[in-house]
Order: sequence, then structure tokens, then C-alpha cells
Amino acid sequence: MSESFDFIVVGKGMMGAAAARHLALSGANVALVGPDEPSDWASHSGVFSSHYDNARITRTIDDDPVWARLARRSIERYDEIERESGIRFYHEVGCLMAGPAPGSSYDYIEQVERARDALGVEAPLYDRETLLQRFPWFRFPEGAAGVYERLGAGYVNPRALVAAQVICAEKAGARIVRDEVRSIAETAGRVIVTTLKGDRLTAPRVIVAAGGFSLSNTLLPRPIDLTVKARTVLFAEVAASELPDFEGMPSLIGAAPEQEKSYYLLPPVGYAEGKTYIKIGGDPSDRTLDDEPAIRHWFRGPGGAAAAEHLRRLLAEVMPAFKPASTHFSPCVTSFTRHGLPYIGFAESDRIAVVTGGNGQAAKSSDEIGRLGAVLVQNGRIDEPEYGADFAVAFR
Repeated sequence: MSESFDFIVVGKGMMGAAAARHLALSGANVALVGPDEPSDWASHSGVFSSHYDNARITRTIDDDPVWARLARRSIERYDEIERESGIRFYHEVGCLMAGPAPGSSYDYIEQVERARDALGVEAPLYDRETLLQRFPWFRFPEGAAGVYERLGAGYVNPRALVAAQVICAEKAGARIVRDEVRSIAETAGRVIVTTLKGDRLTAPRVIVAAGGFSLSNTLLPRPIDLTVKARTVLFAEVAASELPDFEGMPSLIGAAPEQEKSYYLLPPVGYAEGKTYIKIGGDPSDRTLDDEPAIRHWFRGPGGAAAAEHLRRLLAEVMPAFKPASTHFSPCVTSFTRHGLPYIGFAESDRIAVVTGGNGQAAKSSDEIGRLGAVLVQNGRIDEPEYGADFAVAFR
């Protein structure tokens, strides 16, 4: 099969699906290419995606004004995407950001307060005693404080968010190709995308939004400077009889000067097998995955047992009264760019664009990142001075 389009988006994840939706809504003829989630990770030989999960924290407050704007603009469109798709993915349960109280040597809370004030967000600062009263599920060390963002914060279900974006894109006229891409090549003023099944798709411009798999030497003409780190997440089952006890529990970010003491935690979230889990993440050390085969191998494995044990200890410290009915852990990856912002730029010529690099913050902001990618391939540049940022791609 051979088909021609105005634009092709490679990567059916959070950024790619968002870019396809925005392009389709503009009236362009768009193809969104990427496989569905495999039913059995261990035996799957193809690509994976980090959106294969049901809970990621969302919030507006961020000490970086660019990430704050990306988040705010995305959050403002959540309702529109939910209504158009008929899929609920956003849960406004609030987000608590905790760390050493203002005046300590670690200024995380001061940064959060400055960001809050710059954004005009209602998010009070609580001392440790108030935290213990207001959020009885958690225990914080002496000298802790927290900023609580109640509105416009909580968590998104990334699986559901991608499904919603795909439905919206398809309703707007996008063609969904559920296959993995074998190669991308530029020739005679067009780009040819070939899938594993042998389909040949062409367009004047292509977006590669393949997450950590953007390291693949078959997708881009030049290797980009992207650091992909292995991550492990722990799932702690909440017994059905205990679920009412967690009503009102927010998402939580626990910040500390030491990486091994920092974590993020999600309130009870239901999963497909009918069980409900509290999820915690925060690897005590970094493990870099240097190439695409290493990423595939990591996803096919169980995750890191030592990191999972560390997360169990963290969970017991912050939620000492919670006794999980069971626990298990899973692998994930996080992609980091050189400048700490997402890459939204051209790879070499102005034919192949790259949209990747979530830096651990992109799930909540993915719709705006995708929109900027759509703007780039439509106009040849991103002319939005309010960001005051350079999203250009760095190369190795």
C-alpha cells in the first residue's frame, strides 16, 4: 500500500497523538503511525511507550515558567478533549508538593512558592502540623512543609489520554496506521515512511515523536542528544474494603536534596485487572540506556528489584499506616534533553521534525507540546514569543 499525506506523525504516544489531533483539526490530511500496546511485554520484540500506565501527576505550578505554561495550556484543553472523545482521563484530586520548610538549605518550597505567585495560582503553604491534620494518610519528617494546589491538579490516565487524542484525531479526519515504522527517508522533496508490514506513506513533512525510541538510527538522519534513563515504579494494592479510607487523597511530590529521598506518589487508581493501586516512583540512582536495543530489553524485563525495594521503604515511611494487599513493580523510561525542555525542532532539513524529551514532566503538558510540533511543521517555525524559550533539537 502507498498513500500520500500532508503530514505524517510517527509515534502514537502522548506527544504524537496530540500533534496529529491538532494537525487534523486544522484541516490537514494526516497519518498517525504507531503500534498499539502489546498484550505481553515480556515476549514483545517491537517498540514500547512510557504511556502504558494509568496515572501520572498533573499540576500547573512549576519552578520553570516554560513548563508551567506548557502545563496550563494543556490542562485548559483537557475538558475539550474529554468531551469530544467521550473518554475521561483527568482526575482533579489536587497535588501536594512537600519538602523542607522555607529557610532551610534546600529551597524547593521557596521555588514552588515563587512559581505559584507568578502564575497567580491558589495554593496555600502548610507547615508540618497542618499537613498531618489536612492529609492524614501521609507522614513527613520534622521541618517539612507543603504547598497544596487543589484546582487544575491531580492526575491523568496516560493510556486514556492517548486513546482520547487518537479518537479526536480520527474524528477530525486523521488516518491511524497501527504499525511500527521500519524506516524514514527523505527524497525528492518528500519523506517516505515505511512500516514493518510494508506500507509506504509519503508527505512533505514528518514529525518523529517516538519518545526514547527517537534514538533509533532508522528514524532520524542525525543522532540527537537524548539521555534515556531506566526507571522502576512500584504498585501497592489497596484492598477494596479500605478504598473509602483514601477518599480525598491527592497526588504527592516529595522533594529532598538527595535523589534517593525524593519521590512521587499517586492516590489509589484502578487498573484493567480490576485492582486498585497506589503508585510510587523515584529511583535512588540513575541507569542510562544507551541505544534502542537496550530500551527494548529494559521494557521486556521486570524493572529493577533494588529500586523497587527502595520504593517499598519510602512508601512505608510516608504512609506508615498503609498495609498493601500486594505489591509489584514495572519498568519505565524517562527521556532527558540537553536543555531540559522538550525538543520541538527540525532534525536536519525542514522535512523531518522531532518532538520528544519529556524530562519527567511531559505527560501533563503533552497536548501543548504536540500543538507546538504541529505549528512547527505547518509554518516552518514556532513563532510564540510568550514562551521565551528555544525548543531546538541538540545533536550528538
